[in-house]
Amino acid sequence: MSSDRVLMKVRDLTVDYMGDFEVLRAVENVSFDIREGEAFGLAGESGCGKSTVAFALARLTRLPGLVTGGAIEFGGEDVLGFTGDRLRAYRWREVSFVFQSAMNALNPVIPASEQIIDAIETHTGKTGDAARKRAAEMFELVGIHPDRLDDYPHQFSGGMRQRICIAIALCLNPKLIIMDEPTTALDVVVQRDIIEQIVALKAELGFSVLFITHDLGLMIEFCDRIGVMYAGEMVEIAPAEAILTAPQHPYTRALGRSFPPLSGPRVRMEGIAGSPPDLSELPVGCRFAPRCGEALPLCRHAAPAMISYPEKRCQAACHLLQ
Repeated sequence: MSSDRVLMKVRDLTVDYMGDFEVLRAVENVSFDIREGEAFGLAGESGCGKSTVAFALARLTRLPGLVTGGAIEFGGEDVLGFTGDRLRAYRWREVSFVFQSAMNALNPVIPASEQIIDAIETHTGKTGDAARKRAAEMFELVGIHPDRLDDYPHQFSGGMRQRICIAIALCLNPKLIIMDEPTTALDVVVQRDIIEQIVALKAELGFSVLFITHDLGLMIEFCDRIGVMYAGEMVEIAPAEAILTAPQHPYTRALGRSFPPLSGPRVRMEGIAGSPPDLSELPVGCRFAPRCGEALPLCRHAAPAMISYPEKRCQAACHLLQ
């Protein structure tokens, strides 16, 4: 159950990628909050900046990527100012990460036990039997028998490998877990099992989740609120129910029409015409305007501001609402 207390505050976050001859702005002026105990979703097409935001929040951005603007606060502290021991503590004890593709996230040549015990020993000081006992507890927590601690990643199914990644992320009881496409490449039955596992663990342990995916239908089932990104910008933030029943931004509506409904009459699905813009040639004005069937003349030359609409239960950046 989420509260109204803000755990992480993101304001005007900007991330650039430095090239030899140009700078590409992957994320621009993105702002949102994650509350205590909340599951906050980031949705959007591939390349919209979701993972770039996640890496910036976890302080995992590496060159040629660079956070060039904005602020990230966690528990009232300036995350971008963390260094040394404070940064190391933040990265796993307070904020942990479940990366895309469990097979790539786990080292294939060492047993699962070494990978989870390494995190425990590095950050808690527990060693030997104490660290192994904690690792066994985490395996049980995610539904894997501790007898399999010393198995190698290839001996587990895709869903079990993802559960191991979740166990590693939870082993230090962090306050926030960033999950970047945690169910990618898994079949729908396993996806359901993983999401139900995360929901149960979240209810039991009380952590917050930043859940990243391009699957808006899956996100609506799991998240309390959802932020929708397009071409590096946030275009709408609203409760999951409002995103499902009354999306306000044309891009959010287009995303919703791209997925089959789970109930009700059959309707024809509609893809979004065109492609997201090249970051080196971003359009003037609203970045979605070239693909938007509702675009106004104003949209072609003036970028809309992100405005709060309490009566619509959302924040959105669209001239149609202003």
